[in-house]
Amino acid sequence: MENFKIVNKKTGMTVFLNEKQKETFFKINGYFDKDGGYKYSIYNLTKERTERINKMLDVLAHSCVVGASILGTLIYIQNN
Repeated sequence: MENFKIVNKKTGMTVFLNEKQKETFFKINGYFDKDGGYKYSIYNLTKERTERINKMLDVLAHSCVVGASILGTLIYIQNN
């Protein structure tokens, strides 16, 4: 189940909802204002969390490659 952060653009009010609550929220409040613009900014927190974890894993993988390269170089230098 995905979690969402919904922010009202006019008032700045923030609401945290899951998928079912989000559907009900927009049925009651509507998504568009009178001018046809969007009333709310919607952030998918589940997706953002996944992207953040993936970035951390990428950094860890690159650090391991660099560390292994340095270690290999040091071992090579010691053996010669």
